[in-house]
This record gives sequence, C-alpha cells and structure tokens, in this order.
Amino acid sequence: MPIILAIETSSELASCALLRGESVITRVSEGVRTHSQSVLPMVQEVLAEAGIGLKDCDAVAFGSGPGSFTGVRTACGIAQGLAFGGGLPVVPVVTLDAMALACHQQHGAAEVLAVLDARMGEVYWAQYRFDGGGRPVAMLAPALSAPGEVLPQGTPVACGNGLSAYAEAFPAGGHATVMPHAAQIAQLAAIDFAAGKTVTAADAQPLYLRNKIAYTQAERRDMAAAKAAEGGA
Repeated sequence: MPIILAIETSSELASCALLRGESVITRVSEGVRTHSQSVLPMVQEVLAEAGIGLKDCDAVAFGSGPGSFTGVRTACGIAQGLAFGGGLPVVPVVTLDAMALACHQQHGAAEVLAVLDARMGEVYWAQYRFDGGGRPVAMLAPALSAPGEVLPQGTPVACGNGLSAYAEAFPAGGHATVMPHAAQIAQLAAIDFAAGKTVTAADAQPLYLRNKIAYTQAERRDMAAAKAAEGGA
C-alpha cells in the first residue's frame, strides 16, 4: 500500500491525513486560523506522529474542488510545494467524490447525492453509486447549479452543507452530515496512485466549475435592482 499525504481545504473545514496501509492519521482545523496558516503545521504533526519524513511518502494528494475558490487554490499550492520539496507525484481528488465515499462509509449508502454550498445562491453537486469497488462511480458528473435545479436519479442519500444552506430546496429525510475530509481524499488517492493516475507538481490544477468567480460592483447593483423590481411586481 502506498503512503499518501493528503490535504483538503475546499470548505470551512481544513484537514490533513496520512494514509499508510490500513492506518490513517488525521488533523482538523476549523475557524481558528486561515487554511494557509493551519495546513503546514498539521502536515508536520501527522508526519511526526507516523515517525516518517515527507520523502518517505509516495505521493501528495489534495482536494481539487469544486469548492471555495481560495480554498482549492490553497490546497493545490501547498500540495505543489510539498511535492516539489519531496520529489513526489501529485494526486488531485474531486471533493464531491470524497464526500460520497464518506457517506458510503459512515451510512452504508449505495447511492449518494453530494451537495456542497457554492455561495451566491448555488451549489456544487454530483450523484454516485457504489458497485462493490473502492471508488464511487459518478452517475451524474459534478455540476454547478441553483439548488432547485439539482435533479437526482432515484432516491440517493443526500449529504453536504448545501442541504442546510438551502433547506427549502431539499426535502427533509435521507440526509447525512458529511463534508470533504482529507481521510477520504487519501483513500481515493491511494486507488488512483495504484492505477497510475498521478500528475507532476507543475501540472496539478484545481477543478473550477464556476467560470466567473465574482461580480463587479456595477453588476451587483444591477442584480439588486432586478431583485427589487421582481419583489415589486
């Protein structure tokens, strides 16, 4: 089994994991420091607990998104730096894949709808099934849409903070509290590493589903005016 160092910072929760065989050492940080400040100390802690150095790892994995624009850039940049320093390959892992695996592991779900709050009235989402292998199979590929436009097939178990952020769009029941975590990033990365699905540090890239990251002030004023007009109609 490969030794995988994994980083996940695509949401408000930052985590780091070291996978070695069946053992997973993890650290989590939330709200105390910015992700860029918290990740490297967590990396040092998991390596120290395992009693190994960075160059003893086989690869560095990171949650490539979708998720917070700043968060996925942070994870990618730190993973690149560690990979350069250790002479290691990089394994990007889709955050929604990791959420689906966590939901499967924690709740036994055979089909999962992962829904992550994308802000600006939108969600990132994808639907998966588990066929007995270690990796979730995407039934509906990762997408960005309004909550009301999330149209799953069948009745999967839904998970993620997009459900509570837009509760009016998602009926109650069959929901699981799951967020992207480095533990599942590491586990999926181990599968991908064994399959040769790695990239060089220079080629590692975040996954962006939103082409436009922010609106201009003029666009925001126009949007506010349009909403006001709709309210008065």
